[in-house]
Amino acid sequence: MSRTEVSRTEAPGCGPVLGVIGWSGSGKTTLLEDLVGRLAAAGLRVNVVKHSHHDIVLEPAHKDSARMRAAGAAEVMIASPYRVAIMRELRDAPEPPLAELLARLAPADLTLVEGYKWEALPKLEVFRPDVGKPPMYPADPHIVAVASDMARPDGLAAHLAWLDLADRAAVLRWIMQFHRLPA
Repeated sequence: MSRTEVSRTEAPGCGPVLGVIGWSGSGKTTLLEDLVGRLAAAGLRVNVVKHSHHDIVLEPAHKDSARMRAAGAAEVMIASPYRVAIMRELRDAPEPPLAELLARLAPADLTLVEGYKWEALPKLEVFRPDVGKPPMYPADPHIVAVASDMARPDGLAAHLAWLDLADRAAVLRWIMQFHRLPA
């Protein structure tokens, strides 16, 4: 698949999806935090899926929900007037595929996915040479844009958007245009 064939991706039920990838320390989370704030301030509903390679501790072991999971519950939902959370214990089952996770989300104007580098969805790579790792865009045909603190390299394919990582407004404009979101 060539980059020219990569198109916007919609997940059934939750709307358009854009992956945000990059090496640890590249600034993915900082960029996402800013973008989510700007999108929400513009009145858009934004979902985020964050992948982690580490165990996730969401509440202390002595809390009721943790005790129910420890007792063997497959899923525990915690609900309050402020938020709802569902925790599923995998108990040696494989990690659910991204498509399954996206299907559980509420509808949104945009879903941003941090991580999941291996997924075949349009991606924005956050690339900073100072991190000391090579860029991913040359080998991943699903990367449609790069946000970087370096100048656009000579000879880069014209259809690959090159964005100034420090110009968050420009990154936001590109996302809005790419996904045809209301301005």
